[in-house]
Amino acid sequence: MRTKDTSHRKKFDFLIIGSGIAGLSFALKVAKHGSVCVINKQKLDNTTTVYAQGGISSVTYQPDDFEKHINDTLIAGAGLCHPEVVRKVVTEAPEQIQQLMEWGTRFDKTKDGKFDLHREGGHSEHRILHHKDNTGHEIQRALTHAVKSNPKITVLEDHFAVEIITQHHLGEKVNRWRKDIQCYGAYVLNRQSNTVETILAKVTLMASGGVGAVYQTTTNPTFATGDGVAMVYRAKGTVENMEFIQFHPTSLYNPKERPSFLITEAMRGFGGILKRKDGQKFMHKYDERENLAPRDIVARAIDSELKATGDEYVYLDVTHREADEIKTHFPNIYQKCLSLGLDITREMIPVVPAAHYSCGGIKVDMNSRTSIHRLYAAGECSSTGLHGANRLASNSLLEAVVYSNAAANDAAEQIKSLNFCDRVPEWNDEGTSIPEEMVLITQSQKELEQIMSYYVGIVRSNLRLKRAMDRLEILYHETESLFQRSVVSEELCELRNTVQVGYLIIKMAQQRRESRGLHFNADYPNQLETH
Repeated sequence: MRTKDTSHRKKFDFLIIGSGIAGLSFALKVAKHGSVCVINKQKLDNTTTVYAQGGISSVTYQPDDFEKHINDTLIAGAGLCHPEVVRKVVTEAPEQIQQLMEWGTRFDKTKDGKFDLHREGGHSEHRILHHKDNTGHEIQRALTHAVKSNPKITVLEDHFAVEIITQHHLGEKVNRWRKDIQCYGAYVLNRQSNTVETILAKVTLMASGGVGAVYQTTTNPTFATGDGVAMVYRAKGTVENMEFIQFHPTSLYNPKERPSFLITEAMRGFGGILKRKDGQKFMHKYDERENLAPRDIVARAIDSELKATGDEYVYLDVTHREADEIKTHFPNIYQKCLSLGLDITREMIPVVPAAHYSCGGIKVDMNSRTSIHRLYAAGECSSTGLHGANRLASNSLLEAVVYSNAAANDAAEQIKSLNFCDRVPEWNDEGTSIPEEMVLITQSQKELEQIMSYYVGIVRSNLRLKRAMDRLEILYHETESLFQRSVVSEELCELRNTVQVGYLIIKMAQQRRESRGLHFNADYPNQLETH
């Protein structure tokens, strides 16, 4: 049993949970309005943003225009996008791109000085700004440098948010979905001292990233365990649309590697052609846009071909393009494949779909406010209404920076009338002890990943979802029992969060009695009228 550290509480005007593009851009914008603390359970630059290869979408040159980008987004979202949100994100894109560059982000340009724009699936024009094939890494580099250079921002690495601190309060609801709950900060596990600290804040931003680690095959890092979604749901916050899990059509087939290495969609925009192992093209059978169809269509097409042939993977072929062009545009993919003995300038790339992005999450309004007062959310953990039932390629980084900007503007005004809550009790772990068998945690995590991959994948059915829920109920009760009697650890908290997220995905998938966008139920193959 460890000794509780009750020395003093940390207090900040702004607390940010997560250090990807949403968290750090918010930090840089609110630093002029008060004290800022950024926490990350890993190192500052170890985020899901780093894994975003393709780029960030923005209308830049004619013949592209806002209406085209808006229309492409609405089409991809299969009738569930919020049009006013789509217009907000698309029209604010150029300003936020400029801000990223002012912070030091370098986007690739052509010899004449113009942006070298890519085109990806679902886009009608070339509008993807990028940095080689590691755009997320470049954005993270620039933001990390800017944050570390700002003396008003405190960075706490190796700090894991266990729970947000909330209390019910008396007062009128702002609207029909906002609740009478306030957020006063978070209980945070200091991984170095192994103590749970209390961090109080006037305003908290949840920017904790995605949920991909719930699945066995995923392009997400193993730390993408849906922590923010789970914490907010436990605090009675509103979470929505978790059934819409985007499977990236093309991850590198390498069963020994987790996470799966992403083969960016930009490679299909570059001219890559999907083929079966026998060399036959197949996308023409599924969509007139063929290899440039939206991700949900391409992922289901590949899934259908694999089930029909019994093969483990399909191929992505770029060998018809010039070798130097391939190496210039996709240097990291080229080197990665070469390290596995595969020269993509001469050989086709084996690919399979992998869990990639959650289109649902913590519900927010146009100012990035959640249903819990003083709590904002931005990035993949949030649900803004932009993506609807399917995310258009390269809209995610854009959404994160636009909505973190909205949150910063709103929070800067709100904070003027807010105070700290000193009535918050310390974290209480009396009667707990260190789990004797870590194997219980690791085995439960593996079971969860298998349940989600086998029964709640690209194609679902009522029977599969019921079986998944039945299995998950057992895991849930086992995990909660273990958590209640154990000293807090990162591994146990992550298991608890992934089980919670898995439950939400299954529950919301069961409630949607149609097939739409990323959610396909074999028992309800048709799409209902939009309501």
